[in-house]
Amino acid sequence: MKKIDLVFRSVGERTAEASLDLAIKQIQPDRVHILNNVKPFAKAVQQMLAIDYDCDFVIAVDADCLIMEDMIPFLEQNNFPYLDCYVLDKFRGNIHCGVHITRIDVIRAMAEIPVPKDDAKYVLRPESRLRALALREMNLGKIFKPFKIFHDFFQYYREIFAKYALRELRSRTEYHQQKLNFHQEEWQLQGDDLDFKVANYAVEYARKIVASNASPQEMARFIENLPEIAIRELEKQNISEKEPFSLQEAWDLIANFNSQQRFSSKTMKVFGIGMANTENASLTMALNQLGIHVLHSLNEEIILKELMAGKYNLSIFNEFDGITATAVAPFFPQLDQMFPDSKFILTVRDRESWLKSVEETWQIKDIRDGLDNEPKNQIRILQRVAIFGTYKFNRERLSYIYDLHYKTVMEYFKDRPESLLIIDICGGEGWEKLCPFFKSPLVDAPFPFKSKD
Repeated sequence: MKKIDLVFRSVGERTAEASLDLAIKQIQPDRVHILNNVKPFAKAVQQMLAIDYDCDFVIAVDADCLIMEDMIPFLEQNNFPYLDCYVLDKFRGNIHCGVHITRIDVIRAMAEIPVPKDDAKYVLRPESRLRALALREMNLGKIFKPFKIFHDFFQYYREIFAKYALRELRSRTEYHQQKLNFHQEEWQLQGDDLDFKVANYAVEYARKIVASNASPQEMARFIENLPEIAIRELEKQNISEKEPFSLQEAWDLIANFNSQQRFSSKTMKVFGIGMANTENASLTMALNQLGIHVLHSLNEEIILKELMAGKYNLSIFNEFDGITATAVAPFFPQLDQMFPDSKFILTVRDRESWLKSVEETWQIKDIRDGLDNEPKNQIRILQRVAIFGTYKFNRERLSYIYDLHYKTVMEYFKDRPESLLIIDICGGEGWEKLCPFFKSPLVDAPFPFKSKD
């Protein structure tokens, strides 16, 4: 029986009391450590890492999360060094945040990492930054898994303001800015729900107040003052705060809005079946903008092992409408049989351009000879051999597999053109092909591009 410590982190969230009660019920920890009103978050992270643990795993739960399912059966079997939980977030849909399951050796490695100086990533995401550095040193990766967890559905307005002012600072890359802009457009459609109006106001406020070239020190000062800024700005808008939370609100949400459908699977799925380096990440962003919630590459180790074991009803389908990970590409006939009437999207690009991109990527993500047992090495070997038949760049082999995959897909769907879309995102194709395939109106916005290599 694994020993589990719960670290519960609260800064006065409206759901704090109910969140703690549910976390204890659904996790059944051996010990509970409560970090109450520790600010800024970097200080809370340091206190968490300084705890004298006697356990196998540490589960950190933020007080904005309501765990609505029994996690114990999974926890008893779990051995992953780090697992991020997918939750249902009111403002951004399915995201991974708020509940983190970390093996004790990783926690101890995080505690040994010196606090980075003048590091914007640490300023914006201190826990995530330290964990990433520790995992890199240990040559370990992270896993993602969906659970029935409500996130940020019932928070105080001041909390929403502070979070989405911070979210704007965390979104200052082209890719993340596009995602945030998309969510803001969705918020505009939510009628009189003041939560969304406050979130939008906070984003615009941060954009105005914090310069795009702000230093890490300037961002740190802004983040430290966010609680006071939130109260002040809400007063300016004549927004009165909410009453204390009742767990009945969560039950009403499930009953009245049928939110459980967001956790359930559908028989029709959407699959991106292009080879790696054909802009599957951009396709993922575009599909999510159309309201089709798909995953790209997350959970790849679990997904690949499930597929190779002949399990085509993937575990991620309890939460998402489809997947665009490269791992699914060779298995499209089996997925088609498992999920009839599904849609398949083959992303393509000029073969010479593709080969050059793959060669550069594989040089960066090199695999050492010897087939050692380090997890990152093993999963890259497993995936590359399963899909390409080689784990080292081989121009002739990769050219053959690229052409073979294209021909196989075309032959398979030759009598079902309505089931297959071929799109060259690298070549400039976008909404004009994707929207008609799903019988959706053309999107009046630039097509998202994750990369431009």
